[in-house]
Amino acid sequence: MIASLRGVLLQKIPPRLVVEVGGVGYELLAPLSTFPLLPEVGSEVRLWTVFRLQNDGAQLFGFASEEERSVFQELLRISGVGPRTALAILSGISPGELAEIVSRGDEERLQKLPGIGKKTASRLLFELRERLETGAEPGGVRREAEEALRALGFQPREIERLLDGTAGETLEELLRKALKRASLR
Repeated sequence: MIASLRGVLLQKIPPRLVVEVGGVGYELLAPLSTFPLLPEVGSEVRLWTVFRLQNDGAQLFGFASEEERSVFQELLRISGVGPRTALAILSGISPGELAEIVSRGDEERLQKLPGIGKKTASRLLFELRERLETGAEPGGVRREAEEALRALGFQPREIERLLDGTAGETLEELLRKALKRASLR
């Protein structure tokens, strides 16, 4: 999994970006909200990423913040919401604004976004509200840390012990603390 890229920004033509890392140019799709936050072409840039392997090929998505990336991943978990729709949502509203819309149940505001009809807006509100009520973090940073530790070969009980008491932190902080705890064993 590619979690982030740091390299030279070669091209930025919405919604596409090209970032060169170690001589390889990576093409990414990004929400429009990312573009004003990017440096000039030729400058160094760091983007949070999501890699998706689909039937029609692989795609890499880039985000200016880890929060945007997390919300993008959360949106993809909703039935009927694909990468293009998730990008359209994040191009039209910030993650904070999305949380407010969900808490208010503002279906009309969601329908103003491109590609979001009445059914999709209702489904978004229902599923996102349900996730917020059950205490799931938007984007599930802890869930990402669990997946990363599982990929490193840790068992579920060990993962729980390593992540105990670390909620509400960034993915990097969670993994750093968990791996430090593992090395102290």
